[in-house]
Amino acid sequence: MATEAPLLNKRYKLLSPIGQGGMAVVHKAQDLSLGRLVAVKILRENLTSDTEFLARFQQEARAAANLAHPNIVTVHDFGRDGGRYYIVMEYIEGQDLKTLIKESAPFPIDHALDLAVQICAGVGYAHRAGLVHCDIKPQNILVTSDGRVKITDFGIARALANIRPGETTDVVWGSPQYYSPEQAAGEHPTPASDVYSIGVVMFEMLAGRLPFVASTQQQLAMMHLREEPPRLSLFNQQMPETLERIIHKVLAKEPAARYRTADQLGRILISYRQQGEDLTGAQLATGNTPVTPQPAVTPPRLTNGATTPLVTRKAEAAPTVAAPTPVDEGLDWVAVGLGFAACIAVFGLIPLYWFVYLAYRR
Repeated sequence: MATEAPLLNKRYKLLSPIGQGGMAVVHKAQDLSLGRLVAVKILRENLTSDTEFLARFQQEARAAANLAHPNIVTVHDFGRDGGRYYIVMEYIEGQDLKTLIKESAPFPIDHALDLAVQICAGVGYAHRAGLVHCDIKPQNILVTSDGRVKITDFGIARALANIRPGETTDVVWGSPQYYSPEQAAGEHPTPASDVYSIGVVMFEMLAGRLPFVASTQQQLAMMHLREEPPRLSLFNQQMPETLERIIHKVLAKEPAARYRTADQLGRILISYRQQGEDLTGAQLATGNTPVTPQPAVTPPRLTNGATTPLVTRKAEAAPTVAAPTPVDEGLDWVAVGLGFAACIAVFGLIPLYWFVYLAYRR
C-alpha cells in the first residue's frame, strides 16, 4: 500500500525531491491552502542545532522574501514543523543552468549574452535592495523553457548593512568553483564578489569549462587568489575580442578593478550587444566579409588529462568608412573683408607715428 506523502504544518504536501545541496534538500510540493505547486527547501538537520545560524537564516530569508523581480524566484513562506525548518518558494518549470551547460556549452554568443543580462538584472536588483547573493553559480540559476532566467537560493545572502569593510571570517561563503578571490581569502563578500561569480558563469557558458580546475578546494582557492584565468579564445573560436576583455575585467583579482555591481555589468553587456548589432548591420550594408579563421594548432593538455583544441581568434572586420569628398567653397569673403580692414587700420596710423617722431626730434 502506498504511503501518504508527508505534510509540513498540515499545509505543504511533499511530492518529490527535485534538488539538494550542502545546506538543504528541495522538494516539489503542493500548497493545500492555495492549491498551487511550490518548491519547499528543508534545511539539513545538522544545521538546525546552530541557533545563531537559524536566526541569521530566518532574517535573511525575510529579506529575500521582499525581492520581487521577474528574474528572482519568489519566496512565499518560512516556517518550522517540529525540528524541520523550511522555506517555501515559487515552483519553476525548467532546468538549472548547470544542466544546460553540460548538455550544450559552449553557448552561441547571443544566447550567453541574453542569459547573462537576465542574471545581472536579478542580482543587480538584490544589490539595490541591500543584499549580496554570495553563492552565484549555474546550479542556482533556473532557466524556463522560453529562456527566462530565475535566480534562486538566497539562503546564505548577506545584508550589506551587516558587512564591515576589511572584516574577515572563518566561514567561507560561496562555492569553490565560483567564489571570488576575497571570498577565498575569508573576507566578507560584496556586490563585486557576485560580479566575479557571474563572470565565472559567463566563462563556463562560453568556454564549456570552468576557468580554474583543481582536485581540491584549497587548490581552487589559491587559483582564484593568484592565477590569471586562461583566454576564452583558447576554447571558443567565435569569441569576440571585446567581449573577452569585458569578462577578463570581471574576473580581476581586486574588487575595485571589476564592475562594482551586477547592474553596471548588465549595462556594459547590453551596450556591447547593441554595438555588435549595429556593427553587423554596417557590415551587411557595406558588403564586408569576415576573415577566414586560421587552422587550429596542436591542442594543449589540461590538468584533468582531457584535451581542448587551441584555436585562433576569428578576426573582427571593421566597417568601411568612406573618405569625405573635398568641396570647393570658393573665396572666403568674410576673411577678405577683415584683412582689408586691418590694412586700412595699419596704414591709417602712419601719420600719427610721423607726428610723434617729429615732436620728439625737436
